[in-house]
Amino acid sequence: MGAVRVRAYAPGRVNLIGDHTDYTGGLVLPMAIDRGTTIVAERVGRRVVLESPDADGPAIVDLHVTDAATMTPPWARYVAGVVCTVRPEVGMVGAVRTEIPIGAGLSSSAALEVALALALGFVGTPAETAALCQEAEQAASGVPCGVMDQLASLAGVEGHALLIDCATLDITPVEIPDSVAVVVVDSGQRRELATSAYAARRAECEAAARLVGPLRNATIDDVAGLDDPVLQRRARHVVTENARVLAFAGALRTGDLLEAGRLMDESHASLRHDFEVSTAVIDDLVAKVAATSGVYGARMTGGGFGGCVVALADPTSPLAGWRLTASDGATVDEL
Repeated sequence: MGAVRVRAYAPGRVNLIGDHTDYTGGLVLPMAIDRGTTIVAERVGRRVVLESPDADGPAIVDLHVTDAATMTPPWARYVAGVVCTVRPEVGMVGAVRTEIPIGAGLSSSAALEVALALALGFVGTPAETAALCQEAEQAASGVPCGVMDQLASLAGVEGHALLIDCATLDITPVEIPDSVAVVVVDSGQRRELATSAYAARRAECEAAARLVGPLRNATIDDVAGLDDPVLQRRARHVVTENARVLAFAGALRTGDLLEAGRLMDESHASLRHDFEVSTAVIDDLVAKVAATSGVYGARMTGGGFGGCVVALADPTSPLAGWRLTASDGATVDEL
């Protein structure tokens, strides 16, 4: 029997609202997008060898790799992270192509991880596969990320955002009205979460939770009782953002785009002031986008410290950017 040849595809994602809530067991509302990463490869050998026109050199990873973070070039760390978690019995040789801008906050790394896990033959539920790919991301980058990106890539539903409960991993699709466009505008400010304050923000949330209990269940009054002003701001963002996610999902269901836009504006203000993960470049871009005719609301999206701004807009708005549609999740096929 000859070697198996496969094609695996995983979409990127844009998070409409709910940032820095996933790793506290909170609520998020991403959507898988119509831009993704494709791996075409043959399962063969004792190494994973992948080439990409978007990378500086091939990823060559032995099946017995133990330390993903030491691999070079840098993108090979993500390949190695998946190999470490999947532990395939057979390697593969192939090519990677992506339509996702790298470092823009649209989950290019999660799409690579998901596509590779499927290409290597991992079989599991979306939640199981997402958890494996989350572990791979953490091993590769050293960033204590949540599970949202990988789960959104796996569980996408065409025409819908995904209301994800990151405590239970329950997913509720929320239809995106035909009367609105999701537009993503790239700031041009590339981000590296491993060198940002992402880990510090997570640690601050965990410190706050030790004082008031799980932030998912905390109230504004609980947060107000925190003596440390930094922990109070971090916890206040998480508590109010969880509430905004639910309200935003409700606004989409009723077609109240003005309310959805207002909630996006509030979310960005909270990320800027309370969570302090925005930048001057992003803030200026959010203000410019929000002032554009036909835009209901805008906010930074992703982990912060650069990347993209997401907006809800009337389809006739002159806002320039990537007009993205909600897509189905990842797939794999034998060729």
